[in-house]
Formats: sequence, C-alpha cells, structure tokens
Amino acid sequence: MTGHASSSAPSNVAEPSHAERVRTLLDRETIGTLATNSDRHAGFPFASVMPYALSSDGAPLFLISGMAIHTQNLLADPRASLLVMQSGGDTDPLGLQRATLLGNVRRIENPGEPVRNVYLQRHPNAKHWISFSDFSFFQLEVVEIYYVGGFGVMGWVQARDYAAAAVDPLAAASAGIIEHMNRDHAGALRNITRRFGGLEALEAQMVSCDRLGFVVRVKTAEGMKGTRIAFPEEVRSAEDARRVLVAMSKESR
Repeated sequence: MTGHASSSAPSNVAEPSHAERVRTLLDRETIGTLATNSDRHAGFPFASVMPYALSSDGAPLFLISGMAIHTQNLLADPRASLLVMQSGGDTDPLGLQRATLLGNVRRIENPGEPVRNVYLQRHPNAKHWISFSDFSFFQLEVVEIYYVGGFGVMGWVQARDYAAAAVDPLAAASAGIIEHMNRDHAGALRNITRRFGGLEALEAQMVSCDRLGFVVRVKTAEGMKGTRIAFPEEVRSAEDARRVLVAMSKESR
C-alpha cells in the first residue's frame, strides 16, 4: 500500500498524549541521528548515527569517543538535537512516528554502574569498548521536543511532560499485533474500519497500536485515507488486545 493518506480521525477518539508517544517511541528504538553544530565549519549542522540508552526520566544517554567529530563539536557547543524514527520496514516512512529532541549534551563525569548497566542492556556489544579511556558517557538534557505521529499528527512537547510520561503498556506487544492483523485478518480489519472508523475500505492496514486504540491506513474509492479507531476499553496486554479485537470483529460483521 503506497501513497500519502489524508487524516479522517474523529477529534473525540481517545489517544495517548504526544509526551507518552515520544516516551514510548524512544523506549522501543535504540538508535537515532544526532545533529551537532560543526566546530570546523561554523553554522553548519553535523549529523551522526547515534546509539542511545535512556535514564530513568527518559534523557538520552550516549557513549562516545573523544576522537569523534560529534564529540569535539559538543565540547565546543553543547546544543544539539536527536532525531529518532520508528522502525518501519517497507512502510512509507512519512507515515511513521518520529521525534526530534532539542537540548544540551553534557559529559557525565562519574557515571557509575547504573549508567553503564542501562547502556549495556540496550547495546551489549559496547562491552568491548565501554572501558576504553577515550570513551565517555554524555547525556542530552532535553529542552523541548517536536513530535510527528504520521500524516497530520504533530506538535511540540514540553520537557517536563516528556519526563513525567510513562511508556505505553502495549508497546512491547504492538508490533506482533499489527503484523498478525495485517497478515491474517485483512477482511476483519476492513470490517472493523467500516463499522468503527466510518470508512468503506477496499484495503486496510494497521500502522500503529497502543493501549487506547489503533491507526489504519485505508484505500478507498476516493483515495488513501487514515483514521484512528478507539478500543472499547483500555488494552494493556496482547491477550487483552486479542479479546477486544475479536469482539470488534464479531460486532462489525
């Protein structure tokens, strides 16, 4: 399914806050793009692939070498941004979630075992260089975040709201739910979209799923559309999702 989709999501459909969505996105992903201000070429941004972990309040943690260009840039000017995108396979990347975190990157002088452990949990291969003398931990002190949740979903997120947000409880199971519905229940998904989303779907594809509902991209006679469909109750596990989606499917036949 290709092409851009217009949004037809009803404004009263419950959905997570942007802050919760960003927190969940960063929890699920492990690599972003770090943009620093070039020390060599003043005024030019310098982008680098950047593995990251997260502190308890969601601040990105980096383990970087003093020889790296981005490290030299940060020591000269700590202002930076980190772009994190939802992994999407063959899905249109413009329909996927992404967040740009703006802030100041500071070296952690005495990181201690908790920082080392949380980083190694996400990046086990870092054990081979984590003790090298030229590698140090840095942390992005978030100032503000810009979130894009797909077509027509975007907005600024305050740092305090992001820090206070929780990861969506369905996050770990959502990829499996999406794959299962798209692969094995295409007909049911079209029926659910018609009954609960108000769209006559020639094709329907679930593109995201959370505790309060899910988003579908829909091929209609008028073109591609996108809409959000609410679950009739909050869903907090794969088992809950299966039960609720089966009930929605039966109601929409």
